[in-house]
Amino acid sequence: MSGSESAKGLSFEAPGPGTWALDPVHFPRPVTRYWAETHPDPFSRGTKHFARFYGMLMDGLQTEYVNGFAFNTVRPAPEDEIPLRFQRAEEVFEKKLWREQLREWDETCKPSSIAAHRAIQAIDPDALSDEDLSTYLARCRDHHAAMIFQHMRFTAGAVVPVGDFLAHVGDWTELPPSELLGLMRGAAPVSAGASAQLERLIYAIEKDPSALALLQSEDQDPGRVLSELRSMESEAGSAVSGYLDLVGYRLLDGFDISEPTALEMPDVLLRAIRIAVESKTLEASDVEDRIADVRSQVPETHRGEFDELLGEARLTYRLRDERGVYSDIWASGLMRRAALAAGRRLQARGLIHDAAHIVDAGLDEMRSLLTDSGGPSADELAERAQYRAEHSAKDAPAELGSPPTPPPDPSGLPPAIGRLMRAVGISLGALFGSSEEQHEDDLLRGLAASRGVYEGPARRISGPSEFGRIVKGDVLVTEATTEAFNILLPLLGAIVTDNGGLLSHSAIVAREYGIPGVVGTREATLRIADGTRVRVNGDAGEVTVLG
Repeated sequence: MSGSESAKGLSFEAPGPGTWALDPVHFPRPVTRYWAETHPDPFSRGTKHFARFYGMLMDGLQTEYVNGFAFNTVRPAPEDEIPLRFQRAEEVFEKKLWREQLREWDETCKPSSIAAHRAIQAIDPDALSDEDLSTYLARCRDHHAAMIFQHMRFTAGAVVPVGDFLAHVGDWTELPPSELLGLMRGAAPVSAGASAQLERLIYAIEKDPSALALLQSEDQDPGRVLSELRSMESEAGSAVSGYLDLVGYRLLDGFDISEPTALEMPDVLLRAIRIAVESKTLEASDVEDRIADVRSQVPETHRGEFDELLGEARLTYRLRDERGVYSDIWASGLMRRAALAAGRRLQARGLIHDAAHIVDAGLDEMRSLLTDSGGPSADELAERAQYRAEHSAKDAPAELGSPPTPPPDPSGLPPAIGRLMRAVGISLGALFGSSEEQHEDDLLRGLAASRGVYEGPARRISGPSEFGRIVKGDVLVTEATTEAFNILLPLLGAIVTDNGGLLSHSAIVAREYGIPGVVGTREATLRIADGTRVRVNGDAGEVTVLG
């Protein structure tokens, strides 16, 4: 059907021809007006870029927002380009084209993006005139859009080698993807929050008794502790400042400017730093033993291929999260900082009720309000904020438009394009697919994302604004998370999500940290009350409510 109505009375109409699928993994809540205006164009261009670069039989994805909810559709490749796509697909595997993208990322895109972030970050938006702040808002938006495009165009480089590995090794061993993806652990250090700046911070604080005492102090103002640490005239002060400059303006979760940055939640950030200093290193990984075990189950004639496929998958695996952390997650945080600076001025002038309501304005609306040339009323912005707070992706239909048509059978395609499309299909299924297993009264079944068993209190979190409620050892129960959430993982004993599959960011960061994870349960946030004791079995993909 082209349209439908939700349980909350919202009317949903397909935004165009074709099948439109809801994306609750990346956008579990409605988005802001700013994001709905900014995101679709660079997202579409970025997906079109990787589809053409890899010779896929699609011409990218298109995203549109209906009542604030993200819906995606696949656009087929133009008929006259199909022969060229077939030829390009052969080059993908012959030349390992993902390596070309990885070099571009490491040598050009990542360093230039960091430099651009830092240049924008060096400007204090509160010190600008209204006119200059209006110009700065536009600069931040343009940078943000460029980073969304960059994030998306590197997508295939992160998923094709992994999907190709899962396809071949799954055929040879019949092992489930959950077990095979465990062999990726350690290949994405950024997913475990690792950085040279964090290593420097840990080393410097350990060597400085004054800094260590300040970090461990009982001061009730975490913001003040962080400020005093970074202002110390020592290596520790310099190291803390360097780390906060790296992560402070990244969003803690999500992609939209509605989500807080790390520095906006100093209590959570400080506790994560304390744990990083106390633990120093992550638990030793058994990944080499697991690789050897899986390799022994591969027929001997394919073990050379196994080694090569695993090597390529592990080589590019870090792109999955790096392309977000160093692209739009940072850029979105900088846009949020600029918007909040405008919001504080507008609140002081009585033009909006709360400075944070500014994020529910589009860019032109923000600039109009700032220059007194119009814009939405304070009540209208407050209503938009309330709408986002009161709704989740559970209020939207899973699909809009015409019924989905199955993708072409890869076995009926030329070998290279068939191999490519199968790899992509497996990866996308592992990203978005949730469990279809039936639950029992006190037992929820999801996907076994990260091994281990853990018991602890469930902390039901609906969004980053509630991260301050997390206590070390809690089991996070939430709709979904993004790669930016890696800063907070040291606080958790386990993670459980409603949405997302074995290649979702929640699953990746859980594996990298070595904590039990069960994802794609569909209903955990509805069936597990806050504070309830639960057992998370990351081996079986089960969550037991203990009471």
